[in-house]
Amino acid sequence: MTLTVRRATPADEPVLVAFNTAIAWETEHKKLDPAVLAAGVRAVLADPSRGFYTVAERDGEVVGQMMVTFEWSDWRNGWFWWVQSVYVREDARRGGVFRALYRATADRAAADPTVIGLRLYFETDNARARETYRSLGMVDTTYGMMEVYPLPGRDSHIG
Repeated sequence: MTLTVRRATPADEPVLVAFNTAIAWETEHKKLDPAVLAAGVRAVLADPSRGFYTVAERDGEVVGQMMVTFEWSDWRNGWFWWVQSVYVREDARRGGVFRALYRATADRAAADPTVIGLRLYFETDNARARETYRSLGMVDTTYGMMEVYPLPGRDSHIG
């Protein structure tokens, strides 16, 4: 059972939408609007300036995904790549899928001299995820996260 990692294509849209639906439910008990989610996935697949998805396949089936988006750091004159929308199918968990997705992304980032680091955020009560990230060399930061969402007068698109 060989695991391969590749960049996602428009043909992967259905599985990316399904996996993102699962992420939202598993991590936050949120039901996403399917039309909004599908449009958001298509937007990333169609416009590389928004980010990119990678997928992990085992025996021709997608078993995991990771999206990367970009943040420019004026302080450091370079790009941080944000690891987002990580999902590994339940029957493939603890089998190296995330590690393979992360390594492929880290290698790609290291090959680009404009990329200065990788970042991710996670649910603070997910100790297993935090330990996985630490085992890959990531460290805790002093940054917290706050948001205004949705902006006043806008629909959140989340049920």
